Amino acid sequence: MKQDSARSTSYTVDCEDYVHVVKFNPFDSGDSCSLIAYGGNNYLVVGTCRFQEEDAEVEGMQYKTLRTFHHGIRVDAIAWSPETRLDAIPPQIRFCTAASDRKLRLFTSDLQDKNEFKVFHGHSDYINDLVFAPNEGQEIASVSDDHTCRVWDLEGIEKAHFVLRSPGMSVCWHPEEAFKLMVAEKNGTIRFYDLITQQAIISLECEQTPLMSADWCLKNTLKIGAVAGSDWLIWDIARSSYPQDKRPVHVDRARLFRWSRVNENLFATTGYPGKTTTQLLVHHLGHPQPILTGTAAVGSGLTWHRTLPLCAVGGDHKIFFWVTEM
Repeated sequence: MKQDSARSTSYTVDCEDYVHVVKFNPFDSGDSCSLIAYGGNNYLVVGTCRFQEEDAEVEGMQYKTLRTFHHGIRVDAIAWSPETRLDAIPPQIRFCTAASDRKLRLFTSDLQDKNEFKVFHGHSDYINDLVFAPNEGQEIASVSDDHTCRVWDLEGIEKAHFVLRSPGMSVCWHPEEAFKLMVAEKNGTIRFYDLITQQAIISLECEQTPLMSADWCLKNTLKIGAVAGSDWLIWDIARSSYPQDKRPVHVDRARLFRWSRVNENLFATTGYPGKTTTQLLVHHLGHPQPILTGTAAVGSGLTWHRTLPLCAVGGDHKIFFWVTEM
């Protein structure tokens, strides 16, 4: 694992295939290493990472593959379950994927003999995002181009079904707001649904399209961020249903928005893959300009480390990692 010069990637991991999606485990798995999963054209890899920023005995970064799962089709999205534990005996790895065949697959493994997966059928078009219930991990929510958000139990039974007015692009579940689900639609509307009454309770407006990605800030439940068109937008839902702050950032169009998990003012956005590279920008709400600009050859996916100001993007036979200052 090499550390490159300033502003290029901090670290890279070589992969056997193009990486379509990459996801750090956002939950504590009981181990000092961080779990990371990445998906290629027909397989998914789970590994662990340890960085010198958290452990003085590590030089740069240590990466180790725990297991490669045959997936049979391109992996488009990954969600980790809070039930994943590396300190259990035997360990339990649980995650769910969305694939281009419009199905969800729930994987459970003990990294030895037990490797099970269940297939969930129901969506009639491309699935754009999915998330586990953050506290117990007994339900999964997914959003699709079929204009629905669906909530499933771990057997693949549909527990709730919300009809949207346009394709669902992002779905978020906050550990402090376990009975609410945030759904962002391509038409620029972000709605919060009450899971008890199954009714929409709050809605936010971008006033521009297409909304491609939105995220709910872990460190401040009132903060929502999104990218629409070529801009990023930030809401304080206590103040208004319209953005408090917005800025044009990506020349063509913005693709993904992700809040840092350690600082409520830190977030990252990516642009669409251009002819050669994708731009990653890390922003701080206290700074007028991005505090870090990175490029990755045709990058895809964007994920933040659970405890470090460090994000990762997938790319051609590589995962790229950038460490930023707080």
